[in-house]
Amino acid sequence: MKIQILGMGCPKCRKLYESVEKAVGELELADVQLEKVETLSAISDMGVMMTPALAIDGNVCVAGRVPSVDEIKKFIQEG
Repeated sequence: MKIQILGMGCPKCRKLYESVEKAVGELELADVQLEKVETLSAISDMGVMMTPALAIDGNVCVAGRVPSVDEIKKFIQEG
């Protein structure tokens, strides 16, 4: 599974990264590739207009806000 955090490194983007790490840890997932996408061109290529954003296996789950750890776990489980 590939999880991407899209954002230029703002405090909300860092918070989303930390929340994703916590969700992955709580779910005890071993085979997860966590990636930061920080270039504006790569972010816009994914159709994201507001950051931070979260994508799982190339599908954007949420953009423009930091979801809760429980929401992130739900996104991961839905795959």
